[in-house]
Amino acid sequence: MKILMVNKFLYPKGGAETYVFKLGAQLEAEGHEVQYFGMEHEGRIVGNRVNAYTGSMDFHGGSKLAKLTYPIKTIYSSEARKKIRLVLDDFRPDVCHLNNFNYQLTPSIILEIRKWERQTGHKCKVLYTAHDGQLVCPNHMMKNPNTNAICEKCLGGHFWNCTRGRCIHGSLAKSVIGSLEGYFWKWMGVYKQIDTIICPSRFMKTKLDTDPVLAERTVVLHNFVDKVERKEVEKKDYVLYFGRYSQEKGIATLVQAAKELPEIPFIFAGSGPLAHLLEGVPNIKNVGFQTGKALETLIREARFVVCPSECYEAFGLTVAESISFGTPVLGAGIGGILELIRAGETGELYESGNIQELVRSISKLWNDNNQLLHLYSNCNSNEFKVISWYQEEIASMYGFTT
Repeated sequence: MKILMVNKFLYPKGGAETYVFKLGAQLEAEGHEVQYFGMEHEGRIVGNRVNAYTGSMDFHGGSKLAKLTYPIKTIYSSEARKKIRLVLDDFRPDVCHLNNFNYQLTPSIILEIRKWERQTGHKCKVLYTAHDGQLVCPNHMMKNPNTNAICEKCLGGHFWNCTRGRCIHGSLAKSVIGSLEGYFWKWMGVYKQIDTIICPSRFMKTKLDTDPVLAERTVVLHNFVDKVERKEVEKKDYVLYFGRYSQEKGIATLVQAAKELPEIPFIFAGSGPLAHLLEGVPNIKNVGFQTGKALETLIREARFVVCPSECYEAFGLTVAESISFGTPVLGAGIGGILELIRAGETGELYESGNIQELVRSISKLWNDNNQLLHLYSNCNSNEFKVISWYQEEIASMYGFTT
């Protein structure tokens, strides 16, 4: 079977890209043909046979001329339609698996897929994995970045609230574009043309189901982690955070908690716009962005991991990875994280954004060796689906069996 994986970024950038590349590789290992469509970028690691990609769009940089054209291109992209058509004509996929596509590729690619299907008579199933709440929230996080508060005002198709709250980068102009994009594609009914929407958590499904059109198409399928061996390792004296250093991930709150617990060493592994907050804190060691064996070792040897998110996580890959490596997680009780941690068994939960509760929870867990030993005994590599198992489940959605 031929599968076209679609994602705006075709280079390692975040959790969505990890999902796309690993699922694609697994499908190829099972004997299927896989190609990729998205933006061109110097770091691109996957592609398609005809080398058709859209131009890169940088909303935080770029020329003045490019910025003038962005408002139109972020709603509808004739370039994306033309480029994906080249891939469709050449590859003739049986499945188009969409991932993150809004703003850079735009939903216009769905129109082109269905147009190609009608004109050629070649049946093509369209799947979409919802890595965030983009289809029901123009800023995709269901969080107002200006107030740092969770916000669900756009749910149900009330997209003008994005403009009222200036929810996209704090910009009125960008927020207007976000609102218009939501209304335009709702009016066009484009999401009716998706066959199945894969939600990485039951939580994400409840949010997408606020739109009756989406509710008819959603299914829950938790994301996967790499298959790992269970190892007995000697735990070291530090609490670990790994991931992006940004507001929505709760970094500011965690750093403040660390300052109130000077006797507890913290290791931060990651990068992002709030990296400066870590500077000058004596009990925080910033080791920067880590991958592979180096990151695995950090996770395995930590007493526990903290996941302090202050946004609706669609899944929570850091939580799943940590538990699979045998390390419990103290997680914010928000979004998909609630489905990943068995409180008192594989970790503990606290109220997201509540700094005093976070301080108490870290201190309590750090000083309770018996509880930590109990948590260690329940964390293992079989807690979550691994990629090979996941591929078997998704196979039925594609229309084939493994």
